[in-house]
Amino acid sequence: MESKSKIELKKRHWLKQSAITLLLITHHLPSAQAQTTTPSAASVAPAGKAAPTAPAYNATANASQEAVDANGWKLVRTIKLARPGAASLDRRGNFYVADEQDNIHQYGPDGQALNTYSPPLPGHTAQIEAWNSAKILVFYDDRQEILLLDRFMASITNVRLIDFVEGSIRVATLAPDDRLWMFNESDLTLRQFDPSLRRITLNTPLDLIIGRSKPDFRFLRQYQNNLYLVDRTSGIFVFDNLGNYRKKLPFTGLNYIGFRGDELYYLAGNQLHFFQLYTFNERNLGLPAAVTQAQQVLLGEQYAYIVTATGVLVYQVA
Repeated sequence: MESKSKIELKKRHWLKQSAITLLLITHHLPSAQAQTTTPSAASVAPAGKAAPTAPAYNATANASQEAVDANGWKLVRTIKLARPGAASLDRRGNFYVADEQDNIHQYGPDGQALNTYSPPLPGHTAQIEAWNSAKILVFYDDRQEILLLDRFMASITNVRLIDFVEGSIRVATLAPDDRLWMFNESDLTLRQFDPSLRRITLNTPLDLIIGRSKPDFRFLRQYQNNLYLVDRTSGIFVFDNLGNYRKKLPFTGLNYIGFRGDELYYLAGNQLHFFQLYTFNERNLGLPAAVTQAQQVLLGEQYAYIVTATGVLVYQVA
């Protein structure tokens, strides 16, 4: 049998080892707890550190996106933009709009932001024409200047109209052949300008057509070999692609018109009004019930863009 002194010595040695073991466990415990925040395999956060918290999803916006209006409108995106101005669509369904600083924003068909053009000089963006797709026209009425951008929103060239035209150009647009149409309100002439030749190629006097009325021209657009000049006072003047006057459509009080297929459309009384260009049939479509202050509506093949004072609502259309 072991002596009492030896037993006491072993007991003290065991207690000492136990204390050391307990101390080591306590020292490493915080590190073991930190590993519980190890990120998932898809995360880029290092092990032992909490992965970044994903932005909270707006449940209200999600509910709105899933809702379908009684007229078939389905909200898919809201673009916040203070005091949006001139807007246009291209053939691919991309949407272009100027903001209050006259920056021009390009969005994909479903409202995804793509590119932004910021002008080097201040100016008022009176009109954007993007239907050409390869070139986007921007008309600054205060500077009397036309800017052409490519589809990536890079500047191609600019035309100082005062170098070629005497008077004041009120509205302008881009033709499919890359020539420019413009209306000179000083002498009431419709003119075509060739940027490659840098000269006026066509002139159409409108004084006899307009008569004694006081026109208020707001918009100009070429579509399917016709040119449409919107006069808010008396209606829409229609010309062929050589600038010859054809007729006038009796739709007054308009600032803008759009085209979709073989129909002309415009906004009036919180409804979209459609006019068939060849059969002359008309139909109406009510805007979404939630929209009460629409300033402009542009229709693509799959999406509609409703411009308000605070931004743009992107809807899927039936």
